[in-house]
Amino acid sequence: MDLSQYAELFLAESREHLSACNQLLLEWERSPANLAPVGGLFRAVHTVKGMAATMGYARVTDVAHRAENLLDLLRRGGRPATDELLQLLFRARDALEQAVELSVVGREDEIDVAEVVADLDGAAAQLGPHPLAPSPPSGEGERGGEVPPVGAGRLVQVTLRAEAPLKGGRALLVIKKAQAIGPVHAVTPSESAFEADEFDGRFSFRIGGTAGTAEIERGVRAAGDVEHVTVGGEERRPGTGAGAAPSAAPETKSRHIRVDLGRLDRLMDLIGELVTVRGRLNELAASARDPAIDDVAIQVSRLSRELQDEIIQARMTPVWQVFDRFPRLVRDLARELGKQVAFRVEGKEIELDRAILDELGDPLLHLLRNAVDHGIESPAERRRRGKQPEGEIVLAAVRERASVAISVRDDGRGIDRQKVLERARRDGVVDPHAEALTDDQLLRVLARPGFSTAEAVTSVSGRGVGIDVAVTRIRVLGGSIEIRSVEGKGTTFVMRLPVTLAIVRALIAGVGAERYALPLTYVAETVEFGVQATTIVEGREAIVLRDRVVPLVHLRRLLGVSGDAPTRCPIIVLEMGERTSGVVVDGMLGQQEIVVKGFDAPQGTLPVFSGATIMGDGVPALILDAGGLL
Repeated sequence: MDLSQYAELFLAESREHLSACNQLLLEWERSPANLAPVGGLFRAVHTVKGMAATMGYARVTDVAHRAENLLDLLRRGGRPATDELLQLLFRARDALEQAVELSVVGREDEIDVAEVVADLDGAAAQLGPHPLAPSPPSGEGERGGEVPPVGAGRLVQVTLRAEAPLKGGRALLVIKKAQAIGPVHAVTPSESAFEADEFDGRFSFRIGGTAGTAEIERGVRAAGDVEHVTVGGEERRPGTGAGAAPSAAPETKSRHIRVDLGRLDRLMDLIGELVTVRGRLNELAASARDPAIDDVAIQVSRLSRELQDEIIQARMTPVWQVFDRFPRLVRDLARELGKQVAFRVEGKEIELDRAILDELGDPLLHLLRNAVDHGIESPAERRRRGKQPEGEIVLAAVRERASVAISVRDDGRGIDRQKVLERARRDGVVDPHAEALTDDQLLRVLARPGFSTAEAVTSVSGRGVGIDVAVTRIRVLGGSIEIRSVEGKGTTFVMRLPVTLAIVRALIAGVGAERYALPLTYVAETVEFGVQATTIVEGREAIVLRDRVVPLVHLRRLLGVSGDAPTRCPIIVLEMGERTSGVVVDGMLGQQEIVVKGFDAPQGTLPVFSGATIMGDGVPALILDAGGLL
């Protein structure tokens, strides 16, 4: 049977199990005497082994089998973790990840696992006698490598749905799911028979272990397209089952399926085009003044908006899918630098559009590396400062109105503003007479490409290394980044991002003959210029709004638009965290939903645009970057 069609499914599930391995190893490292993570590690590696064996990925199967043998000895012997052992298991996990990635793309000949396999076998030999059983074929074998008696275990009979496509492949997935629960054997008909055209989706197997009927059924049904399950003589159908209480809630069919991200991207593109056409339809309806056309336009607007909301919701992804890669990174970097770091993640359940989430990896990587390298002090230095030898880094996500704030904070040495100022003066980055740097000025200095206060260059040296990358990437995503730092106490970077990027509600403003869109996410209110008294603060024109100083940006002057401004101009007050700014425009033309299109600004263009959109009349308009106007 050609199993290449299952490669993507194998890759996705293997990544989930290997991510779990990282978390479990970190948990075990924090509490070496707690053996609970070992069982989870064993099950995750065993599942990867079973799936790899079914796919025919021999190198993955081999590494997983050797790691499984070692973990089996550890869980049976009740041995606490040692640093040497944990390092070996981390290496084995990384080797598995590399082997999985290469196998899926047909590059198995590039996989070199001889060294890690030898080290796993050596560690297993030191722990005690444990004859290395050959890696069992898919669907057979005890979890520890021993084949149980033929009649042992509970009989499981499965019937796939008649309409299920590729019944043979689905049956193999059922077997793999069952192997994650207990040892599977006596598969009838044999797995080779699954390839036959006459295979009707009915098969059975025996499963060992202590799992209950409900757990076995859940595992089997997790493969999908399962019509009936009989466990140990009990037939289990949705909503029925021997021994079930009469009042038990009926079981439902699986409510989740895997959808290729490219398909969601295509749907988002289509709904974006529909939003543009919807705007055009509304304009035509307004000019036609025909009740029938108005009625159709209203219905199209309602339906398209509901469809838009559903598609956006389908793209929402919890941030843990990106955050979970960082505990291991922080741990490895701290060990390399001889530092002690406790890493904590908060708000893992907060959701963002997948397109935004995919772009967050690099900015967070740079900020976390800087926090470990330049924020957290060495244990000896922390003791001299009266701190605990173990530093703390927190990665947190918080929902704020229509945006999400993601912060990276450490309790380290903070940023030496005087040192940064001196270097900035020497490089001509700031006024030579400047005496101090505000948080905003500090970020602008640090974000200059190549800026660093490090005397010696290393792979992670310099507070400026990567900060420019983070600021640029966040701005492209329509967000902003702030810094707060107190010398001797720590530094916090805060990134504020829109929940979704493709379609946003915007305020349309006019300046001269042009229209500009400003996302409502960052619009706090509007006031009228001329009604509010103006003042000068730090060389900038500003107004005082409810005892708060709001600096002004005249968009007409900033863009070099000729002609005189209207007598009465609105001020759009922007707010990002603690920062505010008032943008003076010629007029406001209303609100509407816009489709955001990225663009490469011509050289020399002011850094105040984050993209472009097509208005309802087909004329393009630039989208203002709120962060660039603050």
